[in-house]
Amino acid sequence: MTPVRAALIWAALVAAICVPIALATTSDLLQWRGTLYILAGFAGIFALGLLLVQPLLVAGYLPGFSAYRARRAHHWTGGVLVTAVVVHVGGLWITSPPDMLDALAFVSPTPFSPFGVIAMWAIFAVALLAAFRRRLGLRRFRIVHMALAAVIVVGTVVHAALIEGTMETVSKASLCLLVFGAAAKVMADLVRRLRAASRRQALPGSH
Repeated sequence: MTPVRAALIWAALVAAICVPIALATTSDLLQWRGTLYILAGFAGIFALGLLLVQPLLVAGYLPGFSAYRARRAHHWTGGVLVTAVVVHVGGLWITSPPDMLDALAFVSPTPFSPFGVIAMWAIFAVALLAAFRRRLGLRRFRIVHMALAAVIVVGTVVHAALIEGTMETVSKASLCLLVFGAAAKVMADLVRRLRAASRRQALPGSH
């Protein structure tokens, strides 16, 4: 890959994540919010951006990373994602406990709440799953991880799309589409590789 192409890829990724965050800072709604509430909200936007990074690392689409370093970066970014979600949920819990209790109990009147809660538990499940990766075996881990990742992406994208908050509409829609598209592409590639590996193992003399 040429240096120019690599620079363009990184520039596009940074823009896809940072432009929505920058535009959200200009929202008129911020003047009616407290500091902790604003921090929690932007942690959620940042978490959405990280969901674009994660599949790109797994697939090796980001220049400058060897396969090993990409996997390590994926693990570290996953940890940052969990932290961002904790800040997001924790901040909202502190500023509005009744709303969070309703959301966690799936009785909130806001349509975006259940999608966010489901995505949150799926993120925590992936973090727990990673701790038992060796016991599960690589193939089983990948299948379960991919299923949970699909829940995370769909839940988060729908959650973000339904919220009428500080994020600017066009940049939010663009980021959501990129997150969904990147995840779908990487998952489709992984499914093809898993099927190919299964066919090779089923061939006579492959054992």
